[in-house]
Amino acid sequence: MVLAPRRAAPPGVKGISLFIVPKFRVNDDGRLGERNDVQLAGVNHKLGQRGIVNTFLKFGERGECFAELVGQPHQGLAQMFHMMNEARIGVGLGAIMLGTAGYRYSLQYARERKQGRHPDQKDPASPPVAIIEHADVRRMLLQQKSYTEGALGLAMYAAQRVDVQAQDPDPARRREAHLLLELLTPVIKAWSADWCLKANDLAIQVLGGYGYTREYPVEQHWRDNRLNPIHEGANGIQGLDLLGRKVMMDGGAAFKLLLREIAATASAAGSVPALTEHAIALSHCAATVAKTTAVLGAAMARGEVRLALSNASRYLGLVGHLAIAWSWLRQALVAAKATPATAADADFYAGKLAACRYFFVHELPVTELDAQLLCALDATVLDTRPESL
Repeated sequence: MVLAPRRAAPPGVKGISLFIVPKFRVNDDGRLGERNDVQLAGVNHKLGQRGIVNTFLKFGERGECFAELVGQPHQGLAQMFHMMNEARIGVGLGAIMLGTAGYRYSLQYARERKQGRHPDQKDPASPPVAIIEHADVRRMLLQQKSYTEGALGLAMYAAQRVDVQAQDPDPARRREAHLLLELLTPVIKAWSADWCLKANDLAIQVLGGYGYTREYPVEQHWRDNRLNPIHEGANGIQGLDLLGRKVMMDGGAAFKLLLREIAATASAAGSVPALTEHAIALSHCAATVAKTTAVLGAAMARGEVRLALSNASRYLGLVGHLAIAWSWLRQALVAAKATPATAADADFYAGKLAACRYFFVHELPVTELDAQLLCALDATVLDTRPESL
């Protein structure tokens, strides 16, 4: 499938249509005819995901390339986005899986690798400990867990909304699912691609010098994941889409719905003593994001569109952290109320609660700085002349 303008099409994106370009032409009798004028010019040699071929094609070098119009003329971008939205969730899930693979491998390595002693163990004759015993290694593992499992919870929630949108008999529930998907899709795609890539970076760090060698898989996980901030719309575009379109559409209906869902989770967690602190923090963050969104929306309404959107990537990170904190509190509610049947179950639920606490205590506070910068309508990026770079 190829996006291209037809002859005498309107200028710009309004003139783009969607076509299928066949490898072979089809004769009137249905038989395959001669090759179409589309040529493979080369294979792109990628940083990662080398098992998926990425090619450079040339169309119409001899002036004889034929294509079939798909749907109505000049609807190419709308058709592309119709196909792309679920693909963007898929890119987010792919980033999460690569982040998870790195986390799992570095976790196992940290349990087996023995090196060093605790700071208060001065006896050189004492045996070295597994590196997971060192607090800084546990920090890196908790970071990975908080990013990957938090993002996975949000992606699974979105996958449920896909089913509700398609299958629920209640039209109101289908519409709510549609609105939430419109808002959360750029977050799941871009936040997961950014922060699960960071998880892969941490996995390499846990392995130390072995981490960047090809004898271990974590360097490949990082290379493969580095492509996902670009796939299906670069992350900067996702930020523009989220702030410029999704949170403002239908009078902010999708954003208001997300805030309602977050408030319901915070209310439920507020009655659980172990989660009360997190419930308060989530409610505060939601209020901060709502205020920030109003400030940016007002700026766009008075014509300062370029200024308001100049830090859209920062805004996506802000909303993303709110959404991941929400995901973690939903998981923590289950973990806090669970009755473990085995020691392994107890460890599993304790790990969920620990990762939830880590995200709330160590990661969520950065949203305050993001909100301050966004509300100040900082113009540093916009005002820097290209000649100065």
